[in-house]
Amino acid sequence: MKRVLLIAVALLGLGLPAQAQAPLIYAAASLTDALQEAVTATGNTARFSFAASSTLARQIENGAPADIFASADEEWADYLQQRGKLVTDTRRSYLSNRLVVLAPADQTTPLALETPGAFAARLGNGRIATGDPAHVPVGRYAQQALTALGLWTLAEPRLARAESVRAAVALVERGEVPLGIVYATDAAAAPRVARVATFPAASHARISYPFALVAGRDTAANRRLLEALQSPAALAVFARHGFAVD
Repeated sequence: MKRVLLIAVALLGLGLPAQAQAPLIYAAASLTDALQEAVTATGNTARFSFAASSTLARQIENGAPADIFASADEEWADYLQQRGKLVTDTRRSYLSNRLVVLAPADQTTPLALETPGAFAARLGNGRIATGDPAHVPVGRYAQQALTALGLWTLAEPRLARAESVRAAVALVERGEVPLGIVYATDAAAAPRVARVATFPAASHARISYPFALVAGRDTAANRRLLEALQSPAALAVFARHGFAVD
């Protein structure tokens, strides 16, 4: 009898953590600060994995146990949706961002992107940090914007291709590169950088953030959290961090 009781207690102990675990959100690195605060502001709890949207999407494709996916572009949400990995009717895009140029904190002179030669002169012999355009959303937006302004030919061989937008910011903060192209919200969150230019909105695709439940994770608790992230309390947090709320 004693042995049966011990086995029962052990099995119960194994089951409890899975039941008690908070939802797991896989989210773009640029959402790091705002998303954690937004979850708290709504009275919820969650676990987080922050990285480049591409990295997270591929992990989900390969079976990672994410409950909610929040991407920094529509393309990686499309990638998962086309493969049946998202709950389509839960997908919402209600946040957007701006694309800016950073310099180290002591280099505050504004950069006139529309002035021929200004970008090259500011770059000097250095490199420009942004996400890898091959798969990181901020790098894709940067390539679009630089192409639109006639700067891609100059910039492409000089790119420091970071694994995420936060990694690109870090390169600028440490003074390893003279310029970086990141989101406005990441620039605002980094005290050791200076925002020296903003790309025209028309120079690149709209920077939007689709949120959705991951297929197989459509539970009442996960739906409640996803809905809470669209509540006035959550949207106020996102707006305070510099996201445009649609």
